[in-house]
Amino acid sequence: MRCCIGVWFGSLRRFNDVFKKHYQLTPTSLRKQAVAESQRNGEITLALGYRPPYRWEEMLKFLAGRAIEGIEVVKNDEYMRTVHLKNAEGMYASGWIRVGHKTKKNAISVTVSESLLPVLPMVLARIRHLFDLYCNPEAVYETLKVMNDIRPGLCVAGTRVPGCFNAFEMAVRAVLGQQISVKSASTLAARLVRHYGTPIQTGIEGLTHVFPSPEGILALEGPIETHFGPLGVIGTRSRTILELARKITQGEINFTYCHQPEDEMKKLMDIQGIGSWTAQYIGMRAMEWPDAFLETDAGVKKALQPYTSKEILKMAEIWRPWRSYATINLWNSL
Repeated sequence: MRCCIGVWFGSLRRFNDVFKKHYQLTPTSLRKQAVAESQRNGEITLALGYRPPYRWEEMLKFLAGRAIEGIEVVKNDEYMRTVHLKNAEGMYASGWIRVGHKTKKNAISVTVSESLLPVLPMVLARIRHLFDLYCNPEAVYETLKVMNDIRPGLCVAGTRVPGCFNAFEMAVRAVLGQQISVKSASTLAARLVRHYGTPIQTGIEGLTHVFPSPEGILALEGPIETHFGPLGVIGTRSRTILELARKITQGEINFTYCHQPEDEMKKLMDIQGIGSWTAQYIGMRAMEWPDAFLETDAGVKKALQPYTSKEILKMAEIWRPWRSYATINLWNSL
């Protein structure tokens, strides 16, 4: 079930004026989305609530381990990243966000650069997805607590599934990470950003680019291998990324408002170079699919030693419809 909290912009007159100009509506109409707390120095801070408990440290650890240099920074118990989005009028807005934790208020704090006001609803929606704020942890734990019969502490209440802010970015990162370490995949992604990302001025150390768009990848001239090969990306993965960009641009695959994620995952597997693991991983993180399960994943197998693959699949049936959360619990246990 999804829960939201109200938007109260109070006396932020300047913010109201800008918001009305861009959306022809007042911030009050976003009453069920966020709480605006302050505005200063060209930025605005809001609070987004969640149902406790929330394992914030584990979420940040996951995101930090997969952060793309130039795009994301995890520092001082906060997550920061660059943003480049298009609003309903077709106008682009670029800027940055910073997300922290307000433990006593059961909320996360979201600071947004003023340049992102034209796309604020989109930004907030993506942050909710990234940090899995719609989760009902009690319902998840009620089903998955049987995992603790396997090993005490294997399932911890409040575990969230890290989503994503940019679905194409995350999908490319998943393709790059096939059969190599998380660190190596991050290195390849950083090279891709340095060479083909768009520079951006944020005033925040480490936030220097926005991720290449699918359209930008498709616009590259000549064989894609000549572009990505020198960066260390093998030919098969280069072609997979190109085809992924094509299908997304042409609307053949839809990560947004995905009502049938299993159908979209099948479409992903039609792309040469994307198998079950990658499709399930993208489904879990980009499509908000709560029941993805990566039974072939090395981390899953390690966490469930000495059980066989057949035994793992049998156990996983009991974890439906929350197998994505089971997967994250298993990874967190390592």
